[in-house]
Amino acid sequence: MDNRRNIYLVGLMGAGKTTVGRQLARRLGRVFFDSDHEIVARTGVAVPTIFEIEGEDGFRRREAQTIAELTELDGIVMATGGGAVLNAETRKRLHESGWVVYLNVPPALLFERTKHDKNRPLLQVENPLARLEELHASRDPLYREAAHLTVEGGHLVAAGIVQYLLREYSRLYKS
Repeated sequence: MDNRRNIYLVGLMGAGKTTVGRQLARRLGRVFFDSDHEIVARTGVAVPTIFEIEGEDGFRRREAQTIAELTELDGIVMATGGGAVLNAETRKRLHESGWVVYLNVPPALLFERTKHDKNRPLLQVENPLARLEELHASRDPLYREAAHLTVEGGHLVAAGIVQYLLREYSRLYKS
């Protein structure tokens, strides 16, 4: 198998991509990026503000550009935004330039994790749980298409997922 130097985490909002990614990067001695945080740093405004001004399409364009630039780096760990996989070119880029891990978490648990978070523009609706169920149904096939490994994250804590990923990574990509 080829040597995939970068590790990318995909999944819905609240799946634990940032938490797992930070811990994984720390354990591997790598630089960590969160694509949403990177967009905020580059624009100087919060994600909900970008959605408000540019709409979801504008945000997705920024997201695709940011991820394209970050995937050019070597030896990073990156948590992508939940909707990054909507762009076919981004899915392909992630899959070909790194080891992609899909953190699959049931919508009910995602709801519990995100219900008080006002920085989730797609959940500012009357029924956020129904919205998460819709997003999971529509995006799950895209996450699976991009991923090399799917982790059923609903019953594991972040530290357990990190341990599992470290074992799998070293087994697949012995240095």
